[in-house]
Amino acid sequence: MAEFTDSIEIAAPPETVFTYLTTNEGMTAWMGQFADLDPTEGGRFSVDIAGHPVRGKFLAVEPPHRVVVSWGFPGSDELPAGASTVEFRLTAVPAGTRVDLRHSDLPESAVAGHADGWANFLPRLTLAASGRDPGHDTWTPLSD
Repeated sequence: MAEFTDSIEIAAPPETVFTYLTTNEGMTAWMGQFADLDPTEGGRFSVDIAGHPVRGKFLAVEPPHRVVVSWGFPGSDELPAGASTVEFRLTAVPAGTRVDLRHSDLPESAVAGHADGWANFLPRLTLAASGRDPGHDTWTPLSD
């Protein structure tokens, strides 16, 4: 299994960024057209992104510093619902918040597609959490 990592800085405090990872309205501001989140340990993580349902559970919710979810696609043989893990670590920095992303337990064949997706969505999180409008998302997965 493989992993993808990246980090960004956002001009907003960790408490603000945290809400963009744990609320339906926050999540859909930067990623996905639909979210149904229950940000408690074992709670539902359900987001539809570019017509693809991502399903999993919240594995850790530590306000306002860490969110960990399981991630995958219902019916997928390559990456079934909940098969991989996405961790967001939020650290206060002078300019706001550093977000360290680690998407682990990915099949090697899924790394490029997820790297492409995160390259689209992390800048959108930067805009949304800092109070700017990221605009309409036109991203499509590499496999589409």
